[in-house]
Amino acid sequence: MNKIKSLDDLRKMKQNLENGMNIREKSNSPESLVQIRVAMATCGIASGARAVMNTLIERIEKDKIPAVVTQGGCMGYCYAEPTVEVKVPGKDPVVFGYVDSKVAIDIIEKYVLQGELLEGIIPVNYQTINDKK
Repeated sequence: MNKIKSLDDLRKMKQNLENGMNIREKSNSPESLVQIRVAMATCGIASGARAVMNTLIERIEKDKIPAVVTQGGCMGYCYAEPTVEVKVPGKDPVVFGYVDSKVAIDIIEKYVLQGELLEGIIPVNYQTINDKK
């Protein structure tokens, strides 16, 4: 364990502990939270997904929104990267394409908080095995 040499060291330690507790608390019941998954495969990262993810995390922490942001792999929408999947409790997941930091803020403000649909939703164009007859 590092020695605390200043008040700033103590503040940093407190912040790290609070962040760790926040992550553990959110993982106890993820189905009750808004779940946001940013596609962070090579094509997503190359298109700016890391900046989008940082924007989402900062906004959620700033406004204390009950949500968890995770990174995922390729969703198969390479043409529309960066892509973000949002799962609001009680609703089907929605995938947004061509997301930049401005669109990420709109997703939080308009879709997550107000329930408004936005431009940029990638339509579901597949069927499950159960749907085929």
